[in-house]
Amino acid sequence: MPMADPDGPEVIEPRPKSERSIASLLSDMASETVLLFRQEIALLKAELHEKLGQMGQGAGALGAGALIAFSGWLVLLAAAVLGLATVVRPWLAALIVALVVLGIGVALLFFGKSRFDSNTLMPKRTIRSLREDEEWLRERMQ
Repeated sequence: MPMADPDGPEVIEPRPKSERSIASLLSDMASETVLLFRQEIALLKAELHEKLGQMGQGAGALGAGALIAFSGWLVLLAAAVLGLATVVRPWLAALIVALVVLGIGVALLFFGKSRFDSNTLMPKRTIRSLREDEEWLRERMQ
């Protein structure tokens, strides 16, 4: 009679060797295979749960770091405005800093957009290589 372990899955006690038939051995092997599969699935679930928790912590740290870095960037911009305000009027200093930052931002947006152009993303070398392979195969087939 199988005994249940309070901390784990059911433990199967083998019968003495002389009493076991091939059908019994195959049945035991099938049940142990199912048990092993279930244990592997449970391990996978536990490991995925742990990894997802780590990813969540990492995402939170990245978000907090980005927010703090952005705050630092805003303070640097304010410092640039205040520094320039010692040379020109404060409203003009703010306008100059804003235009420079907007110009840099627009330039980065256009640069980034150009990297997502459909012609840029097309794998030209691979397509050329595949066409050469196709020609080679056609020559061999004739």
